[in-house]
Amino acid sequence: MALLDTLISGVVSTIAGDKAPAVSDFLKTNGGISGLAEKFQNGGASELFASWVGTGNNQPITAEQIKTVIGNSQLQEFATKLGIDTTAATDFIATNLPVLIDKLTPDGKVEPNAAALPASSEPPTA
Repeated sequence: MALLDTLISGVVSTIAGDKAPAVSDFLKTNGGISGLAEKFQNGGASELFASWVGTGNNQPITAEQIKTVIGNSQLQEFATKLGIDTTAATDFIATNLPVLIDKLTPDGKVEPNAAALPASSEPPTA
């Protein structure tokens, strides 16, 4: 499990940079990859999420779709952690979540333990 945590931490850090701790918290709050998959299914955007997991091209998502799937309260919390307004936080998620999910699912599937997330967002050491 420690290796998986290290790999996830590295991916989050690479994509989110200095925002990695907030992004890791966002993932944890939403139940990891499998929790987000369920949210997107419940929010009517499962085909978008599936494109990010799959090995083909990632379909884009709009800020409005993010608001529908994630909800205003979680977006507000994420924005507060980043020190930016909710619109900017929503745009950040819309831009980066497809890439993040794509990189965390290189085999084109959500692993059963995909809810596991790193305890910290420190990048892996060589």
